[in-house]
Amino acid sequence: MVDLNNRVALVTGAASGIGAATAKQLAKDGAHVVAADINFDGAKKISSDINNDGGESIGLMLDVSSESSWQETINQIKDHYGYLDILFNNAGVGGEPKNISDETMDDWSYVIKINQTGVMLGMKYGSRLMMAENRKGSIINTSSIFGLVGGFGSNVAYHAAKGAVTIMTKNAALYLAKSGIRVNSIHPGFIETPILGSADRNQLAEVTPLGRIGEPQEIANVVAFLASDESSFMTGSEIVVDGGYTAR
Repeated sequence: MVDLNNRVALVTGAASGIGAATAKQLAKDGAHVVAADINFDGAKKISSDINNDGGESIGLMLDVSSESSWQETINQIKDHYGYLDILFNNAGVGGEPKNISDETMDDWSYVIKINQTGVMLGMKYGSRLMMAENRKGSIINTSSIFGLVGGFGSNVAYHAAKGAVTIMTKNAALYLAKSGIRVNSIHPGFIETPILGSADRNQLAEVTPLGRIGEPQEIANVVAFLASDESSFMTGSEIVVDGGYTAR
């Protein structure tokens, strides 16, 4: 169990899946958790669950694709807690499984603004609050195995956005290192979350060397490590949690 006692952590996409599991894990490890999601009711539910379990949490509405929403959220965190130590830039969407020939501008724009621009805005405003309060911090960005490999040759917008997250992470890590802020990306494989939609779980398990898809808690455990001092010499790193998919 890592020690995040009294650190303030912002988790985006906290209403379900990896975000919900991570918000609860960070709280168990002692963090004060800001559970944020465009699904405000869902964010408040996770926050309530944490508080009922003896943790400390508030739930906020956040549209990660909106700069003004990020500004408001960061201001609310500053007013409530005074500082920020951990940012888990996790909110994302899957988009349509279209190949490069069939991609539409509507789908492209939708996926990019959430999965790519949302992460950029999170790093911009999260790091500002960390630096303003002279806090050493940890930013963890959710990329994907499809930010590293071409996958099945479909869902080009998702691959483009997650690939951008991989490189933005390294770029920000170099800039923020002098401020004591570490930035790493995590690359989940096939995880049992709503983003999988109606995908055939058996087929996904078959292409995963460990023979199964992962659980949100298995990602949450790694995020908690990256958020803690146990990973103090790690920045700009790509942490793959995929059951061996990208090892092929």
